[in-house]
Amino acid sequence: MAVRSCRLFSWIGGCLTKRDLICGKTVNINRGPCWFFVRSVKSSTWWDEHLSEENSQFLRRLIPEEYNALANSKLCPLKDEPWPQQPWVEGSLRVGLIAVKLGMMPVWTKSGERHVVSLLQVEDCHVIKYIPKEEYDGKSAALFVGGKVSSPFSRSESLLQMYRDAGVPPKQKLSTFKVSDNAILKPGTPLYAAHFRPGQYVDVTAKTIGKGFQGVMKRWGFKGQPASHGQTKTHRRPGASGPGGKPARVWPGKKMPGQMGNIYRTSFGLKVWRINTKHNIIYVNGSVPGHRNCLLKVRDTNLPTRMEHNKNPPFPTFFADGEEQLPEDLYDEEMFQFSEPSIVYS
Repeated sequence: MAVRSCRLFSWIGGCLTKRDLICGKTVNINRGPCWFFVRSVKSSTWWDEHLSEENSQFLRRLIPEEYNALANSKLCPLKDEPWPQQPWVEGSLRVGLIAVKLGMMPVWTKSGERHVVSLLQVEDCHVIKYIPKEEYDGKSAALFVGGKVSSPFSRSESLLQMYRDAGVPPKQKLSTFKVSDNAILKPGTPLYAAHFRPGQYVDVTAKTIGKGFQGVMKRWGFKGQPASHGQTKTHRRPGASGPGGKPARVWPGKKMPGQMGNIYRTSFGLKVWRINTKHNIIYVNGSVPGHRNCLLKVRDTNLPTRMEHNKNPPFPTFFADGEEQLPEDLYDEEMFQFSEPSIVYS
């Protein structure tokens, strides 16, 4: 693949010689700066451009097998010199997860109420790096968490070296989570959906769906102007945008047409209704930002009115090779299970 680039040069103080055909004299004409472009070609190649089709297919088949073996070797962090674990105390700050949005579905409570939940699946989520408080912000430590395995050919060498140090394959998304001193995890520790439990409340952060450049009626919900009574081509316009003589300017923050969506938003205080430990799926109440199959951050809520429901969670996280054995599905005590009878005769 060839990459073409252009450079701009300036020639100052040039002199042009002109011969007058009528008088037969030679006249020197001083010109201003002259600008000209020089085009250059840089050759670069893709990783598989000079490989045969058989070798390319072999690498595509071999690399996922190596990454699966690498991820399976990290499933038992407690057996590989674990870092010291401390009990949960009030005010502890745990690490979060990176999940994939699968879609939405309804659930029912035992009282017959219907709720819509979002399905978030945790795929290949690992702790990548530990950052002490002296290197982060001086107040709290942080953990790099990566989710969903991606191709190594689209990552820089510095990122690949960080993944090698953690002993995990390259990830598609990296996020930073602040943690307290008693919730530090060793790099390479896998994270599961059982990190949360039914009845807890979480905050979900993701990038909203981009809508492009939109008007005020779609972006801000303006009513618009009348369809008749002298209106000419102003049916969907915002109208007056600011005061007149004083201050004679538009106030900052005025709702006007512009880019809609494609920004990070957080849904606070979403209840966890169900946890599927087999497929690592979290069922959270309501809708979350982002489109289907997007990557999002899930962490314990920081709402003061909901923090009392998050006491005594799996701390610092759930370890699959620990002493705790979990069933395939964990339900909230208020959620109706279809395996139970709906009518009971006494």
